[in-house]
Amino acid sequence: MADPADTYWLENLTWEETEDAFQTVDIVALPCGSTEQHSTHLPLSVDSIRAERLTNEILERAPAYDLELLGLPTLSYGYSEHHIDYPGTMTFSSETYIQMIVELGRCVAHHGVSTLLIVNCHGGNREPHKLAIDRLQREYDLDVFYVHWTDFAREKLEERFGTEWGHAGEYETSQIEHYYPERVRKEKKVPQTRRGRFEAHPFSYFHELTEEGGLGDPTESDPAFMERLIDETTDAILDAISADLLTLTVTSAPTNQ
Repeated sequence: MADPADTYWLENLTWEETEDAFQTVDIVALPCGSTEQHSTHLPLSVDSIRAERLTNEILERAPAYDLELLGLPTLSYGYSEHHIDYPGTMTFSSETYIQMIVELGRCVAHHGVSTLLIVNCHGGNREPHKLAIDRLQREYDLDVFYVHWTDFAREKLEERFGTEWGHAGEYETSQIEHYYPERVRKEKKVPQTRRGRFEAHPFSYFHELTEEGGLGDPTESDPAFMERLIDETTDAILDAISADLLTLTVTSAPTNQ
C-alpha cells in the first residue's frame, strides 16, 4: 500500500494527537476500495491501492486550497458480490457494508467532526454508499461529500481510451503501473475477451461478461498519461469540494424574515 505522510493519516497518530487534529480539521476522508479479482494480470488489491493512493493525493494538496484533511484507514473490503465466483474475492453483504459505513460515520460525528468525505474506487460500492450517506446526513447531521474518483476523470479517460476501458482494463492497469509497476503481471496483460453484453439485465456476475475477468485492453495502458490525469483530477476534486463547502455555508445561513 501507500506510504502516506504521517500527519495526513489517522492511523499514524496517537489519540492525543488525533484529539488535537479533530479540533482543526475541516474534513475527515474515508478511502473505500475492495478485495476482488482484477483479471489475471492485476492483484486483488487494485481498488484499495487506488483508494489509498488517490486519497493521499487529495490530502497532500488540500492545504493549497486552504483545507485541512485527515484520512481514515482505507476500507479494503466492499460490496463485490458480482465477483464472488473468482477465488480470493471477499465481499460484505450490501446490508453489512451499509452498516459499516454508517458506523464509521457515527464515530466521526461522535468525535466532533462535522464533515466526511468518501473517496470511492470500486463501482459496486456506489449503491450501498448512497443509502449509507442518506442515513448519516439524516440521523447524525453529518455533511457527507462523495467522490467516485472515476467520475471526475471520465471525460479525459474516454478521450484517451475510448469507452471499453472497464474493470482491469486500460484505466486501472495504468494506475497500478503508475504507482506499483512491479505488481503487474506483464506476461498476463492481454486484450480481454468479452463473453456477453446485456441491455435490460441489471445484475450480472462478472464471469458472465468476460473470459479473463476484465474488460478492455490492458496492453494499451499508459502510466505517463495517468500521472498527468491524476494531477489534473486531484485539482478538479478539490475545486468541487471547495465550491460545495462555500455553497453549504451560504445556503445554511439563516435568512431575514
